[in-house]
Amino acid sequence: MFRAINELNELDKKANDFIKENNIKKVISVSDTCTTDDTGATIGIIRAVAYEENAKGRK
Repeated sequence: MFRAINELNELDKKANDFIKENNIKKVISVSDTCTTDDTGATIGIIRAVAYEENAKGRK
């Protein structure tokens, strides 16, 4: 369980860093989905971030 919490915290940091580094001002949505193996066990998480680019570009 602690490993999963650490992985989620790392994913949060990566998403937040992406938003900051690309000077994104408006996030539309953030969505997580789990990937599973053939037994149904969770083996990964995919995070999608929908955002609006600034009129003058990303930077």
